[in-house]
Amino acid sequence: MEGSKMQYTKLGLSNLVVSRICLGCMGFGDPAAGQHTWTIGEDETRTIVQRALDAGINFFDTAIAYQSGTSEAYLGRALNAIAQRDDVVVATKFLPRTASEIAEGVSGQQHIINSIDASLSHLGMDYVDLYIYHMWDYNTPLKDVMEGLAQVVAAGKARYIGIANVYAWQLEKANALAEREGFPKFVSVQNHMNLIFREDERETLPCCTEEQIALTPYSALASGRLSRRLGETSKRLKEDSYAQLKYDATAEADARVIARVAEVADARGVSMTEIALAWLLAKVAAPIVGATKLHHVDGAVSAVDINLSKEEVSYLEELYVPHALVGVMAQNKPADSGKEHVWFSNAKYLQNEDKN
Repeated sequence: MEGSKMQYTKLGLSNLVVSRICLGCMGFGDPAAGQHTWTIGEDETRTIVQRALDAGINFFDTAIAYQSGTSEAYLGRALNAIAQRDDVVVATKFLPRTASEIAEGVSGQQHIINSIDASLSHLGMDYVDLYIYHMWDYNTPLKDVMEGLAQVVAAGKARYIGIANVYAWQLEKANALAEREGFPKFVSVQNHMNLIFREDERETLPCCTEEQIALTPYSALASGRLSRRLGETSKRLKEDSYAQLKYDATAEADARVIARVAEVADARGVSMTEIALAWLLAKVAAPIVGATKLHHVDGAVSAVDINLSKEEVSYLEELYVPHALVGVMAQNKPADSGKEHVWFSNAKYLQNEDKN
């Protein structure tokens, strides 16, 4: 990271100026409180956040679903202790209504208000800069969702809204409704994209480019696969069953791309992390990069300085094969509307605030 200087960009059509690297906070939180067992504790979280701030990162992404709200709590306490609120851009996300909320008659609007209030309580903040619709809710009318988000913005609890795990047609439908009704429009899209998962290049990437909507993709390093040579492993690679679900089925095809990342990195004398992120930085506003160790932050920041040649880009992209949608996007269909995502089993954040 020595000598690296962070770059900044406007987040789509918003007034938010964000670092080209967004620190993903899914790795923060109580390991006993949620889906993941490999997350780090509060002291380690503060150390990582301090390193990110020192490196010029001002953009932080978390979610109420991450470790039952403890990711938000750890991030919020770290930022409140070591940063000025106006100097950072904080994004968090909300889930669709749960089956129990639907049965109890909780409206889409009220669910969003309850969710933002819980997130702000965890974060210890009066507002978030970006409030993100985490996954499409087929059980709630779109107008209810957009109206709920409009109420949150009007109340000053969020400055802008974003969306995640979305098809291009859903994004266009939502923003068209917002424009017609006078609601805020989505300024960013957070989808799954990296060198071994490039399906968003078909429709979402050109759609966002045309509409000046910022892309802030997650899984930028494929849960560590693009930062390690074939055969190398880590605690996360061993224990992250969700990432295994996303990548193990295509491991053979992906290995050929990963090998090329290592080749280009060796030729340049840099890390695989830098090459994989440099490729993504040329296409999107700000990749979301998780960090549970200091060198994860350093590698991400160093990638900002790298400009790949057309020949290098072609070499990295050449062996890609089409991939089926996986993870949250695999559930983005009406047939799964009655099947709750694994995060819902840990969604205690509205009832059990004492955990945080």
